[in-house]
Amino acid sequence: MILDLASFAAGTLVCGIGAAGSGKSTLFSAMPKSSVVCLDELRLRLADDAGNQRVTPQAVRMQNLLLRTRMELGLTTGVDSTNVEEHVRASVLKPALAHGRQAVAVVFLTPLETCLARNALRPANTRVPDDRVVWQHRHTPRSAARLRREGFADVYFVGAAAPAPGRRG
Repeated sequence: MILDLASFAAGTLVCGIGAAGSGKSTLFSAMPKSSVVCLDELRLRLADDAGNQRVTPQAVRMQNLLLRTRMELGLTTGVDSTNVEEHVRASVLKPALAHGRQAVAVVFLTPLETCLARNALRPANTRVPDDRVVWQHRHTPRSAARLRREGFADVYFVGAAAPAPGRRG
């Protein structure tokens, strides 16, 4: 399924969820760069190295500020990070819900082998350890009902393992 990011209402928060190498950045590359919040990009801006995990706490604070501001202004915003943990998604959702904005989840159900192969092609500084990719893949939510309970208005599934018709909401 091809997801048309331009079809979402203005001010929508579009939260990518999936393991490293699942295709999130590829999907979000269809959006204007200024409308995508990506932890790798924020780490790059902070430390001149997208893979520098030491600055992740600062990058998360920047992400939260950007999300709050963009939701306040009613700007459609993509969140390009793994977001496989519920507490992480809650912090991403909070600004959208606080400003009455719609939030949608885009769950990447890419086969693990594909994620690992793509991850292996990354530069060494941004390559995720294989055991971490396996963990992320295992923790990617596969239940639209679960994500809707968290506060997502709609849930879309993409990837080779996506259930037809690609949206459950």
